[in-house]
Amino acid sequence: MADLSPWVELGTVAAGAGGIGYAKARAPRAYWSLVGLPVTWGRFTWTYSSTMEVCGLTVQPSRFRAFVARNIARSEVRPVAPKVRRVSPTPTGLRVTLRLPAGLEPADIAASCERLRHAWGVRSVTVVETKPGFVELRMTGYDVLNRVRLPRRARPHDLVVPVALREDGSVFERDYRAVPMALTLGANQSGKSMYQRNLIKGLAQLPVGLIGIDCKRGVEQSRYAPRLSALVTTPEDAARLIDALVVEMEERFDLLALHGVSDLWELPEHLRPVPLVVLIDEIAELFMVISKKDEPARDRTVMQLVRLGQMARAIGIYLEVCGQRFGSDLGKGATALRAQLTGRVVHRVNDKASAEMGLGDISPEAVLAATSIAANRPGTAVAGDTSGGWSRIRTPEISPADAAAVCREFAHLTPDLPFLAPFRPVSQIVVPPMPAVPPRVKPRPVTE
Repeated sequence: MADLSPWVELGTVAAGAGGIGYAKARAPRAYWSLVGLPVTWGRFTWTYSSTMEVCGLTVQPSRFRAFVARNIARSEVRPVAPKVRRVSPTPTGLRVTLRLPAGLEPADIAASCERLRHAWGVRSVTVVETKPGFVELRMTGYDVLNRVRLPRRARPHDLVVPVALREDGSVFERDYRAVPMALTLGANQSGKSMYQRNLIKGLAQLPVGLIGIDCKRGVEQSRYAPRLSALVTTPEDAARLIDALVVEMEERFDLLALHGVSDLWELPEHLRPVPLVVLIDEIAELFMVISKKDEPARDRTVMQLVRLGQMARAIGIYLEVCGQRFGSDLGKGATALRAQLTGRVVHRVNDKASAEMGLGDISPEAVLAATSIAANRPGTAVAGDTSGGWSRIRTPEISPADAAAVCREFAHLTPDLPFLAPFRPVSQIVVPPMPAVPPRVKPRPVTE
């Protein structure tokens, strides 16, 4: 009988290679931990100095260092690269802390991210400044946004709602205390509605009041009615609701002045009004008018929104503005309103002007990233704020039925707000049964 050991060894190697290939396609996190991480760490260690020098991320050494190299170490004087302080593996990539030498700034490293990505064979490289003189390179080993699944520990809490996953594997959270007002843009089939569903699903689990403005006759937000304190579906009703919110804002400011504080969260808990989140589904519908006689009413509504955007943060009223497009051509007040919306999330858009309106004041690179989102990647977006930071994100897939089920489950958290009673969703209005009316004609029995 022939020796079968070579065939057994060949079969074992083939099975191992097949298993690695399957893990790379179906279990990328496991593949990264077993194969990708050691290979990338070794490549980074062996090629770090030469890569930084080729990418122009080195500076000339100080005179003292050059003197020591020439006269004491008897070695060649070479340019100085950022010093590696710490290398930390993560389940999705690698994080490297660098100490910048004099002459380099974080923007220099950020400008070379694409070259570093190709040099070290990773999916993406982002730069985060941790403290003066130190930056962190966050490398992602595989496409984290291919199949998005939020970690189990990502739960809504304290007006913080996890809604998406960043490309570096961290969770993107909508923090209303830090970023009170936000603008979300996206074309049809871009995933904007999915972003809203994830947001509403998280907000429904918190003790806040949700106010819906859906001028598309309520086709998007009416399914969430069990958890909404108010819902309007026409521009006329939206104008009346916004006026009511401005009146509520003024009354809450009177309450702050009465107790000598400047913020809602400084009030004692038993006196603190419930926070309100206003969800505007299609902002363009509030700007568009058919005839010139409707323009004064439109201008008043927009200016009231601008007032809310300017001052309502202090009294716990937050705006979440969504739309397919947002530009100055919408009409008077559009630019003023945008200036109050600190947070920006831009999905795939139909024109560059919309991406520039949402991200142009954040970063030119963010605009380029938003305009390069592929049509077959719904839910992918570029998120940033007016501080200048931005990142690619993608929301997990959730059906309208799932979001509606969460709203029904937490319907008991819907606060009872008397000033919103005229705008209460129809499904929440309990119609009393009609009393039985006795018949006017007395029945006469039929005899045989």
